[in-house]
Amino acid sequence: MKSPASTYRLQIRSSFTLFDAAETVPYLKSLGVDWVYLSPILTAERGSDHGYDVTDPSSVDPDRGGPEGLLALSKAARAHGMGVLVDIVPNHVGVASPAQNPWWWSLLREGRGSPYAEAFDVDWELGGKVRLPMLGSDGDLDQLEIKDGELRYYDHRFPLAPGTYSDGDSPQEVHGRQHYELMDWRRADAELNYRRFFAVTTLAGIRVEDRRVFDEAHAEVNRWFDDGLVDGLRVDHPDGLADPAGYLRWLKEISGGAYVLVEKILEPGEELPGDFACEGTTGYDALADVDRVLVDPSGQPGLDALDTALRGAGAPADYAEMIRGTKRMIADGILRAEVLRLARLVPASAGLELEPAADAIAEIIASFPVYRTYLPTGAETLKEACGSAAEHRPELASAVGALLPLLLDPANPIAVRFQQTSGMVMAKGVEDTAFYRYTRLGTLTEVGAEPTEFSVSAEEFHHRMRRRQEELPLSMTTLSTHDTKRSEDARARISVIAELPDEWTATLNTLRELAPVPDGPFENLLWQAVIGAWPASRERLQGYAQKAAREAGNSTTWTDPDETFEASVTAAVDVAFDDARVTRVVQDFVARIDSAAASNSLAAKLIQLTMPGVPDVYQGSEFWERSLTDPDNRRPVDFAQRVTELAAIDAGTLPAAGTEASKLLVTSRALRLRRDRPDLFQDYHPLTASGAAAQHLLAFQRGASGAITLATRLPVGLEREGGWRDTAVGLPTAVRDELTGAQYPAGTVSVAAVLGTYPVALLVPVDGENA
Repeated sequence: MKSPASTYRLQIRSSFTLFDAAETVPYLKSLGVDWVYLSPILTAERGSDHGYDVTDPSSVDPDRGGPEGLLALSKAARAHGMGVLVDIVPNHVGVASPAQNPWWWSLLREGRGSPYAEAFDVDWELGGKVRLPMLGSDGDLDQLEIKDGELRYYDHRFPLAPGTYSDGDSPQEVHGRQHYELMDWRRADAELNYRRFFAVTTLAGIRVEDRRVFDEAHAEVNRWFDDGLVDGLRVDHPDGLADPAGYLRWLKEISGGAYVLVEKILEPGEELPGDFACEGTTGYDALADVDRVLVDPSGQPGLDALDTALRGAGAPADYAEMIRGTKRMIADGILRAEVLRLARLVPASAGLELEPAADAIAEIIASFPVYRTYLPTGAETLKEACGSAAEHRPELASAVGALLPLLLDPANPIAVRFQQTSGMVMAKGVEDTAFYRYTRLGTLTEVGAEPTEFSVSAEEFHHRMRRRQEELPLSMTTLSTHDTKRSEDARARISVIAELPDEWTATLNTLRELAPVPDGPFENLLWQAVIGAWPASRERLQGYAQKAAREAGNSTTWTDPDETFEASVTAAVDVAFDDARVTRVVQDFVARIDSAAASNSLAAKLIQLTMPGVPDVYQGSEFWERSLTDPDNRRPVDFAQRVTELAAIDAGTLPAAGTEASKLLVTSRALRLRRDRPDLFQDYHPLTASGAAAQHLLAFQRGASGAITLATRLPVGLEREGGWRDTAVGLPTAVRDELTGAQYPAGTVSVAAVLGTYPVALLVPVDGENA
């Protein structure tokens, strides 16, 4: 199997097509990238910037360059000795515009008689028709019309079943004869009868556990491998599948055993199922480890005290109780339809009525510590969740006990569907709600992370890296993705707050006085984001602020916005630009921490690029990447500027520390070394420093004669304590720093000397030479 030394993620869309991607290949090659990594490229909803709403899996999206664009990109990659990795979406398809999706159009037109009826996961027993939550209200049926042989609701188009319309029939009468029912969009939460992606009704789940459906949905993907266009795949959201392990086996089969990664969130202590035919995950777990080794544990008491004061509750937030509550809220709210569908699968022999069954199912899901089980793997986790649910709600103990044997049976339909549903509730209740409520330090609430783990020691980090090298050496590592809540350099800035909890408390209190928002924890989240992204445009910060407030759901929501609260949020962002006092507070704090933030950024980047695993660079993040959550992190990248800067570095310019070019230097030298000298990245050994500031150095070597990474951690404390002083590290051989070109002899070397130019160093053995 061919596997990459590294990847570089490109967001493919109409404004940056596969042809544009092909033109970037020479730059990516020069940067040191081994494989080009593409966002979804199958035909998607027109105008989609992300491509996860595939409407036709049989073709490459013409708006993204079409098959000709993929061929051009593949040829360019091959010409430069590079591979191609593509993101695919097996769980669902886009149905926002039925006419754009041939499968969905057929289903709506022909109902259960459609050749695609088995492709979609519809509960026909509920209502007998596909329920489409499209109307502003049920009274809007009066707005229907028949036009060009279709049913129309404003700009929305729907097919008519054969023989259901004749002249003189009213649109409402014709609607009543269809295989679908248009209904008030608000009814979807409890009454939808088709599986969807999370709570998105415009993304309908498909049944790729059916081999015929799998084959048709993957015919184009299969062609990519038959034609030698693509080398590997990234699988989006496998947790939504009925049989992830079986799906991955089929995927390996049609791809000829190609390199495969899964977008899988591993909770602390959780392992990738052993029967998953893949090389690893997309790296959120690695991201969490890198972040936490750069967070100062001594800042926790101060930030806990601030959180307590902001909440006015006498104690900091109890995260375990918070997520139990948010998951239960999701199960009872926007995903109640999924819970009720599970309850309808409970056999009469269990002796449970619908509502008690639904209550118990929702409580079990709210008690789940991971996204899902993969029965029989995870059976003990399910038992523990049931025990926790019964303990939390004793009156449900009998119902939970009746459900447990059903949920433990891998062949039982309720067990299969429960496994698909628990991850939906986790994602919406934790990532998309609790992560906006648990606000003591923004670095900690990132996808794939455990927010209660404030930091990890260097020793614990080394332990995790040795384990990664042993168990998942080809798994991806990352720092930024299209899904991260805050990109890598925004988090690197925010992490400095843990070294300055008192200064941050004073700064935040000043900002709250000058620009009050009636939600203390949200103010902490908002101003940390402003600090992390600064300088940013008003539009970017306003977009983030509104999304964050509505996702948190404490003071406003998406479905019922609180205009007064949102006006205060808007005003707070505005005064960051319009009130000189507020602007000064923000700028002064950014200036105070910027040097330390840059140190964190370079440390995180070098660690991620040289640690065990396959490093991915998200588009543009070889420069500062201070984006916030999507769509902010999908902004265009200025590749021409990067080409110019890299050429200057290659011509001999040594960038100043703390500049964007210094990050480009670190990125290019690490990527080139991983690609050109794989022999230097064969194992993992911690290196131990000695001296007064030893705790501020993270050091490891990738094998007995491999590359050595030295990275500064907790830079504010390092400066406060007087710098490196007598701190030294032992080098097993003479080395050269790939960043500066300086050479050092074997033996004990002063860290201050090695890290005199940059806060990081990438050392390689000098074979047969004396330094």
